[in-house]
Amino acid sequence: MKAVGGQGNMTAADGTDDLAGLFTESAGQYPDRVAIEQGRMSLTYRELAARADAVASELLRRGVRPGQRVALYAVRHLQTYAAYLGILRAGCVVVPIGPATPAFRAAAIMASASVPLALAVSPPPEWAGHGTPCADLLDLPEPVEPVRPLPGAAGPDRDAYLLFTSGSTGQPKGVPITHRSALAYVRHAVARHRVTADSRLSHTFELTFDPSVFDLFCAWGAGAALVVPEGRELLLPARYVDRHRITHWFSVPSVVSLAQRIGAMPAGSMPGLRHSQFIGEQFTLEQARAWREAAPYSVIDNVYGPTEVTVACAEYRLPEDEREWPEPSNGTVPIGEVYPALEHLVLDEDGHPAEDGELCLRGVQRFGGYLDPADNSGRFLDFTTGAATPFTGRVPAAEHWYRTGDRVRLEHGRLVHLGRLDRQIKLSGYRIELGEIEAALRRHPAVLEAVAVVVDRDGSPCLAAVVTGTEQPEPVIVEHLRTLLPEYMVPTACLWLAALPLGGNGKLDHAGIRRAAAAAVVAGRAAAPAR
Repeated sequence: MKAVGGQGNMTAADGTDDLAGLFTESAGQYPDRVAIEQGRMSLTYRELAARADAVASELLRRGVRPGQRVALYAVRHLQTYAAYLGILRAGCVVVPIGPATPAFRAAAIMASASVPLALAVSPPPEWAGHGTPCADLLDLPEPVEPVRPLPGAAGPDRDAYLLFTSGSTGQPKGVPITHRSALAYVRHAVARHRVTADSRLSHTFELTFDPSVFDLFCAWGAGAALVVPEGRELLLPARYVDRHRITHWFSVPSVVSLAQRIGAMPAGSMPGLRHSQFIGEQFTLEQARAWREAAPYSVIDNVYGPTEVTVACAEYRLPEDEREWPEPSNGTVPIGEVYPALEHLVLDEDGHPAEDGELCLRGVQRFGGYLDPADNSGRFLDFTTGAATPFTGRVPAAEHWYRTGDRVRLEHGRLVHLGRLDRQIKLSGYRIELGEIEAALRRHPAVLEAVAVVVDRDGSPCLAAVVTGTEQPEPVIVEHLRTLLPEYMVPTACLWLAALPLGGNGKLDHAGIRRAAAAAVVAGRAAAPAR
């Protein structure tokens, strides 16, 4: 077995060794530059530093100790961002909780994280009953003098933030990320995307979604401005980019499709955009072409990464000449190559190296294990015996490989993301890749977006497709698919929607899509094609 790539020597030793230090260095160099902007309000680096120190002072006054976790009600408000920095400044760990999080889930997160204090701008009434004290950020005074860093308050191997993802048991699953891992990612991203003090970065991601780490700390690590959108600005990316002179864009690909549907991304509408990157979902070539047409002077990167490997760990930049763009088998932009500071393996289902299989990773950006050690079992691989052995211990070591659960294929020297392993199904004895059906659907000129799902029909599983675009008679779509796919891969039902449902983080809501398809099949609104 030979690993691809190397762990390298990338550490957080050069300069600061924690995320807050990145901001502190920029505040010292650019005190009067705008650090954050929201509508007509803005804060300079000096002003944001003062507000962050107020939060840090309050945490210390309340007896919160370095290393403890502090919940943050993650609404888009200038004081929320100051609190994020203040928590780090005090040597504590940020636990962001979204405003749409149900009260019972918020309580579960705070309990499992052993949170002694929550911070919020105008705390919602339901937070009063979760048992954790909550301080209103609008009531904090500014400190008399800056907070002095506490000895050992942070350090590279302490946790910087703790995010919760959906667990297979239905319980939130905590993913702690250290300062060392976060800094390795941020430093790579700043250099890759040429973020400077003159840059103005978009902020499309909620703080509960880890790409927000790019938004905040690539901006603040370079002395740049973070531009927080208001209201419906994210539905109108061209207007947001143009009005706020955005130079760096980062979002999920779904934003492109949504803007296309409502005509909010005309050709040449983002001439000032210089760097664009997309993450979180498969980025189709059609979406990339639409974005290139609207932002003709922007480089376009497709990046990939699970939360457990700190935001992003692989990247591919589309060539400037569209005639040189690759044509992967599934119609998506490749995820390219894994970062130099990481090692990766592609393994088949028997644990052998392959060109098509599960992507496994290790290196400086890999997290040290889930908050609940019981969740680590089966998520890592051990090769110390020479063969792939599922890790069954509680705390993985640096030599263990994280199993992403994502299937990739090496095509023309580039990794292509084929989807989650759990999206490969077996139906009537045939092994079927749902992503292959989706790629075939998107090749029809009337189809903008497509998702293939398995639903129940009279007690038996069947394939269904949910699509957006210019609605066509179902036989037209079926005949199109039959020219590209074997008969057993052609969906028995096709449902047209005005828009695909999205989750709170802007990614596709696959559970909602399955429910819509199942309801349509049961109601007979999506008739089966003739065979």
